[in-house]
Amino acid sequence: MSWLGRIFHRRDMYDELGEEVQAHLEEKTEQIMRLENLPRAEARQAALRAFGNQTLLEERSREVWQWSRLESILADLKFALRRLRRSPGFTITVLLTLAIGIGANTAVFSVVRSVLLKPLPYPDSDQLVSLWLNAPGAAGLANFQKGLPLSASMYFAFSENNRTFQSLGVWIAQKANVTGLARPEEVNTVLVTDGILETLGIPPLAGRALTAADQIPNGPKSIMLSYGYWQRRFGGDHSVIGRTIIVDSQTRTIVGVMPRGFRVVDHDFDILVPFAFERNKQQLAGFGLQGIGRLKPGMTIPEANADIARTIPIWMDSFSNGPGSDSHWYVKWKITPDFHSLKTEVVGSVGSVLWVVMGTIGIVLLIACVNVANLLLVRAEARQLELSIRAALGAGRGRIARELLLESALLGLLGGALGTGVAAAALRFLVVLGPANLPRISEISLDAGSILFTFSISLFSGLFFGAIPAWKYALTRTRVSLGAARTVSAGRERHRSRNILVVAQVAMALVLLVCAMLMIRTFQQLRMVDPGFTDASSLQTLHVAIPDSLVADSRMVVHVQNNIADKLASVPGVTSVGFAQTVPMEGVGHGWNLIYVEGKIYQGDPPIRFYNYISPGYFQALGTSLIAGHDFDWNDVYNLLPKVIVSENLAREEWGSASAAIGKRMREAPSEPWFQVIGVVRDVRYDGVDQGAPAIVYWPALIKNPWMGTFAPRSMAFAVRSKRAGTQTLLNELQQAVWSVNGSLPVASPRTMQEIYSKSLARTSFTLLMLGIAAAMALALGIIGIYGVISYAVSQRTREIGIRMALGAKKGELRLMFVRSAMMLTGIGIVIGLGAAFAVSRLMRTLLFGVSPLDPISFAVVPLILAAAAALASFLPASRAAAVNPVDALKVE
Repeated sequence: MSWLGRIFHRRDMYDELGEEVQAHLEEKTEQIMRLENLPRAEARQAALRAFGNQTLLEERSREVWQWSRLESILADLKFALRRLRRSPGFTITVLLTLAIGIGANTAVFSVVRSVLLKPLPYPDSDQLVSLWLNAPGAAGLANFQKGLPLSASMYFAFSENNRTFQSLGVWIAQKANVTGLARPEEVNTVLVTDGILETLGIPPLAGRALTAADQIPNGPKSIMLSYGYWQRRFGGDHSVIGRTIIVDSQTRTIVGVMPRGFRVVDHDFDILVPFAFERNKQQLAGFGLQGIGRLKPGMTIPEANADIARTIPIWMDSFSNGPGSDSHWYVKWKITPDFHSLKTEVVGSVGSVLWVVMGTIGIVLLIACVNVANLLLVRAEARQLELSIRAALGAGRGRIARELLLESALLGLLGGALGTGVAAAALRFLVVLGPANLPRISEISLDAGSILFTFSISLFSGLFFGAIPAWKYALTRTRVSLGAARTVSAGRERHRSRNILVVAQVAMALVLLVCAMLMIRTFQQLRMVDPGFTDASSLQTLHVAIPDSLVADSRMVVHVQNNIADKLASVPGVTSVGFAQTVPMEGVGHGWNLIYVEGKIYQGDPPIRFYNYISPGYFQALGTSLIAGHDFDWNDVYNLLPKVIVSENLAREEWGSASAAIGKRMREAPSEPWFQVIGVVRDVRYDGVDQGAPAIVYWPALIKNPWMGTFAPRSMAFAVRSKRAGTQTLLNELQQAVWSVNGSLPVASPRTMQEIYSKSLARTSFTLLMLGIAAAMALALGIIGIYGVISYAVSQRTREIGIRMALGAKKGELRLMFVRSAMMLTGIGIVIGLGAAFAVSRLMRTLLFGVSPLDPISFAVVPLILAAAAALASFLPASRAAAVNPVDALKVE
C-alpha cells in the first residue's frame, strides 16, 4: 500500500496485526500442549515466554508501516485539539480576537488587491497608455491636476503619424436625453472615436462594435448599450439589435451591447455614441478630450513620448484656429507629451489612502497577536510543571517547542477560517460605505488571492504569537523544580515577557490613536471651511439638458431655461431659483480660456481662468453674497450686454480689492470686445472643500463673441431654494414643472447641496472611519492587555498580598502599587509610541488638511486618553487585590 493508504487504513492494519500475533500465540500454545503434555494455562505462559514482549513486537512491526514524523505531528495536533476543547473560554477568546484581526486585514487587502494590485480588466492592460500633455508655457494650466487634455485635431495628427501605437482614440463623458421609451430620461453617455474599443480590446456581448464607418459625418447614427442599461430598459432582449431609440432628439440604431462590467477607463455609462468629426473643420484648440493608446509590442512609454513629441509640429502645420490665426501660436505653450500607464490614470491618488488604511489594520492584527501571545504565556506558565516533567522524562526542547507552535498555528488557522467570514461581511460594508469615487469599486471581491493572503497571515500570526511562549518555555533552559509550590509568588523574570508585550501594545495603540486624531482634526478643519454658500440642506439641485436637435437657436435655449426657472419658482415652498453650468462641489467650470485685463501688459500669455455661465438670481438661490456691485438681470442677458461678474479672489489678484474691480474691463482675446465687471461675488469652492476656491469669471447665460457667435450652454444645473429640499414630493413637483415647459426634457441628478457637499468629504470620511475603527480596536485590545497583566499579577501574588496586609499594609497602598505598575508600563509604551507616531504621521501629510503632521493637540490629547484608559483598566484588578482577606490568602499554605 502507498504511504497515504497506510495512513488512512492504519486502524485496520493494526487490528490485523493483533489478530495475527494472537494466531501465532494460539498455534504455539497448541504445539506445547501436544509435545510437552501441559495444561492450556501453563502452555499459554510458556508460549508467551517463547514469543517475547508482545507489545514491543507489535510496536516495532507497526513502525515499518509508519511515517514517524507525520505520526508524531498528528499526535501533537490531536493533543492540541483536546486541550483547546477542554478550555472553551480561552479558545473562544483567542479565535474571536484573531477572526476580527485577520478578517479586517483580509477585507482591506481585498480592496487594495482589486484597486491597486490587479491589472485592469482589459487584455494585455500593461500596454495601455493614458494620453495627457504638459504645457508649462500656458499660464494657469497648473489648475488642471492631470495636465492638458487633447483636442480633436490632435487625435487626427497623432493617430495618422505615430509609430509606437497599435491604436489610439479619444473619448469624453457627457449626458444625453433619451425619449420614446416610457418617460424621458437623462443617461450617461461616452462619446468615442473608433480607436477606443479597438484599444481596450473588449468585444461586444451582442451585435457588433462601433467602427470608423459609424464616425462618418452625416452618416448612419449608431450607438451601443452598456450591459446594465440593456438589462434595465430592454430586459436583456437580444432582439434589441437593430432597433432605434431617440437620443437628444436624433434617431439612432442600436448596433451592439457591451459585456457586463465593461467601463471606459473607470467611467460607467449607459450608451456609447460615436464621434462624427469632420476632419477638415477641426481647429487646433478644443482641448478637452481624454486619450487612450495601446503600445506596439516592445514599445515603452518614454519611446511613445518621444514619438508623439515629433508629431506636435506636424499637428500645428496641419491645422489652425481659423482664417488669419497663427497656426504656430501654441509653440509658446511648449507642449510635450506626458503619457503614463492607464492603471495610474484609473487609480489616481487613492493609493496613499488605501496603503495607510492597510498599514493601520495590520497594526491592529499585530496588537491582537500580542494579546494572544500574552494569553499563551499565561497558559504556558500554568503548564510549567507539566513541561518540566516531560523534559525530565526525556522530551527534547524541539519536541516541546513543536507542540506549542502546533497549538498556536492551529489557533491561527482556525481564526483565519472564521476571519474569512468576517472579511466577506466587512467587504460588503466597505463597498457600501466606501466613497463613490473610489476607483474600480465594482471589481472588489474576495477572490483566490485574498484567500491565499488569509491563509498566509493566519499561519504567520499563529507562528508569531506562538514563538514567544515556545522560546521562553521550550527553547531556553528555564526549568521549574518538580517540587515547587504552586503558591510561590512570581518573580520579575516571569513577568518580564508579558510586560514587554503590554508596552508594545500601548505603543502601537498610541500610533493608531494619533493617526485617527489627525484625521478627526482634518475633518474638523474641512467642516470649518466656508464653502461659499449657505444652508446646504435647503438647496435642491437638478440638471436639465436641451439638445440642439430639439431647440436649435441659442436665444430660444435661454428662453426655455428662463421659463423652466419661472415654473420651478412657482412650486409651493420654493423661495428662489437660479441656474448655472456648474454648481459648487461638482468640479470647476466646463470652460476655461485666457483672460486679458484692460490696462495690463503681460509677459507672454495672461493666466487661464475658469468660466461659469449663470442666470440672474443664481447667487441668491445659492446663498452666495455679492461683495461689490450687482447681479445680472434678464435685460442684460437678452440684449447681449457685455457684462461680467468675477470672484473675489480674482478681483483682488487683478485690481487689489473687490470695490476697485467694479467698472473695469476684461476680454478673452485681443480681437474680442471688452466686458465690463458689474459685480464681485464671494469665493466659492467648486472642486471640493479641500481645494482652494478657484478664480472664476461668471459670464451671463447668453453671450456673443466673434468666435462662437451667440452662445448659450445647453446643459444647466438648476439651484432651487426650499425647506422641502430632498423630499420626493418636491422632486415630483419640480419634474412636472419642467415637463410643463417641454415634455421631452428629463430631470437628471436630483440632489441636495448637502449630498454634494458630503460627497466632497467622502474620501476623508472613509479614511477617518477606517482609522477610527482601527484605533478603537487597538485601544480596546490595549486596555484588555493591561487588565490581563494586572489581573494575572494579582492572582499570582495573592499570598504576598495577604502577608503585606497582615503586616499592616493599607488597602489604598496595595491598590496604588498595582495601578503604579500599570502606569509605568503605559508610560514606557507612550514614550516609545510617540517616537513611532512622529515618523508615521509624516507619511500622512497628503491626507491632512489644515493640520500639521506634528499637530500638538493630537500629540497631547492621545497620551492622556491612553493614560486614563490604562488607569481605569488597572483600577479594577487593583481593587480586587485590596479586597483580599489576609486569612484566606494565607490559609492555603
